[in-house]
Amino acid sequence: MTKYYWHESPNSNHSNDKKIAKMEIMLENDIAHRIEQNPLLKPADFSPLMENSIIECLLNPGVFEYEGRVGLLLRVAERPVQKEGFVSFPVMDENNTIHILEFEESHPDLDLSDARVISYKGKNYLTTLSYLKPVFSDDGINFYEDPNHPPLLPEGKDEAYGIEDCRVVKIDDKFHLTYTKVSSTGVGVGYISTSDWKNYERHGMIFPAHNKDCAIFEEKCGETYYALHRPSSPELGGNYIWIAESKDLLHWGNHKCIAATRQGKWDCARVGAGAAPIKTEKGWLEIYHGANYDHKYCLGALLLDLEDPSIVLARSEEPIMVPQAEYELTGFFGNVVFTNGHIVKGDQIQVYYGASDEVVCRTDFSIDEILNTLLSDDK
Repeated sequence: MTKYYWHESPNSNHSNDKKIAKMEIMLENDIAHRIEQNPLLKPADFSPLMENSIIECLLNPGVFEYEGRVGLLLRVAERPVQKEGFVSFPVMDENNTIHILEFEESHPDLDLSDARVISYKGKNYLTTLSYLKPVFSDDGINFYEDPNHPPLLPEGKDEAYGIEDCRVVKIDDKFHLTYTKVSSTGVGVGYISTSDWKNYERHGMIFPAHNKDCAIFEEKCGETYYALHRPSSPELGGNYIWIAESKDLLHWGNHKCIAATRQGKWDCARVGAGAAPIKTEKGWLEIYHGANYDHKYCLGALLLDLEDPSIVLARSEEPIMVPQAEYELTGFFGNVVFTNGHIVKGDQIQVYYGASDEVVCRTDFSIDEILNTLLSDDK
């Protein structure tokens, strides 16, 4: 059910016909419990790694627990300080050296219509270069850098445009990181493992382009590992959630599509997995993102069978979280809530998310509340 609220602008003038009214649609079933300290982290909280650059935005982090602390693996996106009349952006070469490309804004072959992507003579570039920065907290709210745990930087030609949107899952004594590798040849899923957040073992690209949003389950089902991922096709199909199986976390097969976009609904344009699914008595609970054709990103939930997670037991008809706070509505790319990391404490899910592609926030959910929206009698 949808409620409509009318709010008059504080600048409205009742004495003339310039009175402005703003309608905000607030969904009753937004069951997110945003913490009052939001946003927790902003670009100004950190210093850029590249010379003469700025941190344009912080984005949705991978989340983990290590040595009694909450850790976030932030996606940090940097770009050069811009000169008037020019646009410049960083690109890394095969020797891991960063070069700055610069063009006149008025160049006829330049397309600057998207804040995230630059097109020049039919070739696309990103306006920023992303890397992953670990930060830590003793209370889950106040985060700081630890010099013992340096940033994870892009390497090689498949990461020439950066590394993005990392998911973290701990299996046995190792942390397993799945992340997006970005280059001119496409977007694929990389895999890195670590035990100490200092030494990293790179395992290459486990899902080739075009693919992203890969979340490995926190434990096996029987003798099989499972992972959610999102292949894309520009001609057939769409941006859907798929599931795959593996015996060794390196080689994946038996792919099945489990959640497609739904016309006329909040997730009509694209869907993608969030963090690792959470094991509950009712099934594997997956918080996922969905977007409409206006690029409004919300969060919803899937419930998957415990023994065969390719079977979808229930799915959110309405989102469980909708961008509505000011820091979610405006920013580098507004009207966005997007998560790929959480901590589970009993019934509580502490979800860390990116808001408007600029700041990092936290909201808490109740597992029971989410399950009630999925399994209520009127579904």
